[in-house]
Amino acid sequence: MLTREVLRQVRRLQLRARRAVEDPLGGAYRSVFKGSGIAFEEVREYQPGDDIRSIDWNVTARMGHPFIKRYIEERELSVMLLVDASASLRFGTVDQAKRDVAAEIGALLTLCAAGNNDKVGLLVCTDNVEKFVPPRKGTRHALRIIRDLFVFQPERPGTDLRAGLDFLNRVTRRRVLLFLLSDFLDNRVDKALERAGHRHDVVAVVVSDPREEELPSVGLVELQDAETGLHYVVDTSNPRFREAMRQRQIERRRSLAQLARCHHIDLLEVSTRGSHLEALIQFFRLRERRLSRT
Repeated sequence: MLTREVLRQVRRLQLRARRAVEDPLGGAYRSVFKGSGIAFEEVREYQPGDDIRSIDWNVTARMGHPFIKRYIEERELSVMLLVDASASLRFGTVDQAKRDVAAEIGALLTLCAAGNNDKVGLLVCTDNVEKFVPPRKGTRHALRIIRDLFVFQPERPGTDLRAGLDFLNRVTRRRVLLFLLSDFLDNRVDKALERAGHRHDVVAVVVSDPREEELPSVGLVELQDAETGLHYVVDTSNPRFREAMRQRQIERRRSLAQLARCHHIDLLEVSTRGSHLEALIQFFRLRERRLSRT
């Protein structure tokens, strides 16, 4: 069942996504994410200005005057959302938890895909595949995806994105547009992400919280690892400790950015601070600009 709060979120996101689909700027989704080829549409009579290379000589010979073949872009995409549901995504110190941010981004992408008549599917993973919804079209299917994004409760706390990526590669025979939503605290994902980047059009959506990079100086603090349950006592008043934490986060982001560059994977960074729609629009614009130069 969809709770009243989830229904309110869905309605709000539908209004925002409708603007994103209809507005020339937000509608960049359509121009940025193209289909996989071209498909035959019709044969029609030649008209002055048509490319002579399109002439269908067999039909022309039968009819006694020139005919050409027309093709259209095969626009339909299969969009897959691979969502990290591990316990570290429950963390959040600003407006939302990282899991809520991932759900909202996933919902916006689902509505954009549905609004452009693309198929959309969902794969939720922790250190195991927890849920798989194959890509399909339609508003009802899109709403099912959104419901699962907001209400699905994983059984396990751990992280192993390889499990989700390897499963996706086994069950998908064709190239998909893959949005991987995670905080990327999993250090074992490199090889699986590399394989996915060679097979699919991958966008890594990195969800973060400001406190992961800059800890406040508040003295001794007991922390718990959400995935292992282990407890730690740290001295946040120690500037060396705070700087070490900051550098560790910077290095993690640098390594992910380098991996993405090497394997043609796009990065979209979002935060628990909010402004998700604006981040998506900016990403669409930057990607469209980059692709127009290639």
